[in-house]
Amino acid sequence: MRSLTSAQKIHYTLRIATAFCFIGHGCFGIITKAIWCNYFAVFGIGTRLAYQLMPWLGSFDILLGITVLVFPIRAIPAWLCVWGLVTALCRPLSGEPIAEFIERAGNFGVPFTLLILSGGLTKSNLFRAIDPDHPADDKTMKLVFLCLKIIVCLLLAGHGWLNLMDKKGLISQYATLGFPNPQKTALLVGLFELSAAISVLIRPLRSLIFIFFIWKMGTELFYPHYEFFEWIERGGSYGALLALWFCTVNPKGFTQHTQRETLNSDSAINVFRLTLQAIPNSTQKALHIVRSILKSTPPAFRIQHSSSQL
Repeated sequence: MRSLTSAQKIHYTLRIATAFCFIGHGCFGIITKAIWCNYFAVFGIGTRLAYQLMPWLGSFDILLGITVLVFPIRAIPAWLCVWGLVTALCRPLSGEPIAEFIERAGNFGVPFTLLILSGGLTKSNLFRAIDPDHPADDKTMKLVFLCLKIIVCLLLAGHGWLNLMDKKGLISQYATLGFPNPQKTALLVGLFELSAAISVLIRPLRSLIFIFFIWKMGTELFYPHYEFFEWIERGGSYGALLALWFCTVNPKGFTQHTQRETLNSDSAINVFRLTLQAIPNSTQKALHIVRSILKSTPPAFRIQHSSSQL
């Protein structure tokens, strides 16, 4: 890896992350994850047909994910951008909070960024393989950096929002892990992740990005069911964070000067810990009010399902 340029490291990171995301997603199709029936219902597809289609769509996702690793023609990440966007939108369209869509920004944002890094998409190069040695000028790298900042900000903010809304699955995770007050844990995690999202958008310090990368990889290991597949499917989240970290390697490059950073890993951890410890009771009450507002906010879109579809 040391012999690779920053652009090449970002290329391989985004490429592997795209593959992981859709291989993991495809595995759930083969497993026939029950909640997928809600997403098929958005298109008027009933439960019986949904279960019949899941393995086929899952197998297709896995095939495309593997192809991205072996022979990444541009048409595949282009399709994965569209497919990742559609599957993420199915969540708010089926009645889930819009935060579920925001959290999955890596699913469609990572293949989109890969295309930008590789020179974009035209009719003439649609079926050409992406070249990892494709030269990327300063303008392209700045655009890649901006895309990654937005993607990481969205996925962290979306997950933090779900914590503040007391998402049932997250509360169950914290209870299973032995936290005595899962709701308070969700409050602190939500605050931490929203703070992380803002910090990445305003000034993505390299040391903090690496901390968020480790945080995201670690916290996604605690799903109560199909942990391994869930972890693989979140590849877009880890990949976006790692690619953003690679963007800050070169102090003379297109991003901020790393020698100007005033926070190292230890000090960054202490800053977040002290910030959380310093929250007074009045602030926590205010946060609980905000949380109650978020929880009472209806989804942006809602599909009325018939009993036959569910």
